[in-house]
Amino acid sequence: MLLYARGSETDVIDSQALKEALFSSFEKLGDKKKVLAIPPDFTRYHSRAGELTTFAYEFYQKEMTDILPALGTHFAMTEKEIDKMFPGVPQNLFRVHNWKNDLVTLGTVPSEFIKEVSDGRVDYDWKAQVNKLLVEGNFDLILSIGQVVPHEVVGMANYNKNIFVGTGGSEGINKSHFLGAAYGMERMMGRADTPVRKVLNYASDNFAKHLPIIYIQTVIGKDENGKLVVRGLYIGDDYECFKLAAELSLKVNFVMLDEPLKKVVVYLDPSEFKSTWLGNKSVYRTRMAIADGGELIVLAPGLREFGEDPGIDKLIRKYGYVTTPEVLELVDKNEDLKNNLSAAAHLIHGSSEDRFKITYCPGKITKEEIESVNFNYADLDEMTKKYNPEVLQDGFNTMPDGEEIFYISNPALGLWAWKDKFLV
Repeated sequence: MLLYARGSETDVIDSQALKEALFSSFEKLGDKKKVLAIPPDFTRYHSRAGELTTFAYEFYQKEMTDILPALGTHFAMTEKEIDKMFPGVPQNLFRVHNWKNDLVTLGTVPSEFIKEVSDGRVDYDWKAQVNKLLVEGNFDLILSIGQVVPHEVVGMANYNKNIFVGTGGSEGINKSHFLGAAYGMERMMGRADTPVRKVLNYASDNFAKHLPIIYIQTVIGKDENGKLVVRGLYIGDDYECFKLAAELSLKVNFVMLDEPLKKVVVYLDPSEFKSTWLGNKSVYRTRMAIADGGELIVLAPGLREFGEDPGIDKLIRKYGYVTTPEVLELVDKNEDLKNNLSAAAHLIHGSSEDRFKITYCPGKITKEEIESVNFNYADLDEMTKKYNPEVLQDGFNTMPDGEEIFYISNPALGLWAWKDKFLV
């Protein structure tokens, strides 16, 4: 059932139109007694999900009893982040997802299915788990709110990923991440129909039909002045809603290049990117665009750790970012990595596969730490003076010394690829 669909490469949906679209959709659903909202956390601040959640609260008021940010394995939101992302929404409505304990298993996707969709790359079953609040909260409406954008694990983010990964458990998160990594990111990113999506759809179709979920999904792009705008809004309860958003996102968020890039400079907003777990979007969102022998420079003033979880941080420090074959071998030989496949997948996500150089310029991590995980280090102040984010424009820039670079102000907003690489 599609409640609302609007979007194009040139469309601009302003706040008033977003609000009217939400309210008209909610009116079609009829009266509700108890509503749960599941928006993303602060790492998806630019999704406009905060604004949409605020509008939903304005509509439902006391009927919206709970808001559960889809943290996955991320840190819980701070009060300051909640106030900024969800202005006017009471703090006491927010719940913290505990991905290790607060879980209900809805069913299990069989290993035979996963082996088939992964072309035999992996052979394990997959528990479809969600936060117990979704099942035990007696909600008659669950609003899953977020942005559809190219994604390293599932191909295109959001839809039921927001449920099964965002409110899922460690096993489900770990195995889904590893499935995508083992299958190959280049075969996944920017595509709606992937092995991980097929697993999530299997879980939705077979185990989650009883959950009253409505998906509210945005597609975000930039206008001619570089300002972020909503290009699409899709509201519904099934795959069609996601499919339409994914088709538009591919047009809006995917930059296809005629030639590979020799030098890419990426800026990581310190309010969003505090770890390489998130900051490596700079790596995997650009890896299909960077030439063999090229360089990626990551300006990361907020970088203070590697993993968002202490256990994962420890594993990243232990093994470092190496090539996919090396990671797969490490998984076979080491129980700690075998028991945390999410960390193993992340090591693959952060690798250049020895094709190009990755230079991190961190604000709060030492040179020794950066080099210990197999990245190159450069001084943040020096590189920021040379490649000033306040001066550079997204896309190609020619520096005063004649050097040509490609600049990206926020890697979370898109996917970049050399056309011949994407077609591989």
